[in-house]
Amino acid sequence: MTSSEGTVTVSDVINAHFSVLTRAEKQLAATLLDNYPVSGLGSITTVAENAGVSTPTVARMVQKLGFRGFPDFQQRLHQELEATISNPISKHDRWAANAPGAHILNRFADTTINNLRASLAQLETAEFDGAAAMIADRKRNIYLVGGRITGALADYFFTHLQVIRSGVTRIAANSSSWPHYVLDMRKGDVLILFDIRRYEQEMETLARIARDRGVEIILFTDQWGSPVAKSARRVFRIQIEAPSAWDSSVIILFAVEALIEAVQSSIWDETRDRMKTLENLFDSTRLFRRPL
Repeated sequence: MTSSEGTVTVSDVINAHFSVLTRAEKQLAATLLDNYPVSGLGSITTVAENAGVSTPTVARMVQKLGFRGFPDFQQRLHQELEATISNPISKHDRWAANAPGAHILNRFADTTINNLRASLAQLETAEFDGAAAMIADRKRNIYLVGGRITGALADYFFTHLQVIRSGVTRIAANSSSWPHYVLDMRKGDVLILFDIRRYEQEMETLARIARDRGVEIILFTDQWGSPVAKSARRVFRIQIEAPSAWDSSVIILFAVEALIEAVQSSIWDETRDRMKTLENLFDSTRLFRRPL
């Protein structure tokens, strides 16, 4: 098993083994994933009772997943939970305690390259293409929202999509105004949502309400997975660890820019016309300095 700092989570392991589990084990696995990771943090008896299976079923399944036993399984869950709720101070202290002697530029470069490789290894091209097709579908309106930090990524994505196609809305940061946006959402519309660790409770509520209205959700999250994933149609799980008190958004931005290119290429005729019109507007307003 890979450490909790690696690329594989317990939920990844459960999903990878799901097809070979017995009926009782699949019932247990579904219960564990439904409220992950909290559902696996009780005693083995409590976990069994909550899933409606026997205690030996729990013991057999965790060993089938590759753990030495239930305590080993729970230790991994606790490590993941600790990682997802880490505040910037504790995160900095953890990195500082194990910091190598290399310059911070080299450490960041190495981490970014590793994050990119690990994220691409988990990202299926069909999932990427499906998300691009949803965003390019002009019958759908597109809404974007981000959190305290990831709001900047939502802004960046919105600015480009607004040029590429019509019907794109950036949802305001103030969650009290969100019902007004949901009011205009229609079945088949797309909500692009950014939510990484220290997950924001309002995001889960917005996603659930939007999903209930038939809205398709595309989620950008971290390797552990925001609770919003339960409501999402497409999920981009990106490695965000960095040798810093803060998480890294580099690979999330990479995925966003790749999607921008995929969408604009698929509807280039419309995008080109919009760009021409926009450039004429820029010229008429003299927004940008023209070359001499």
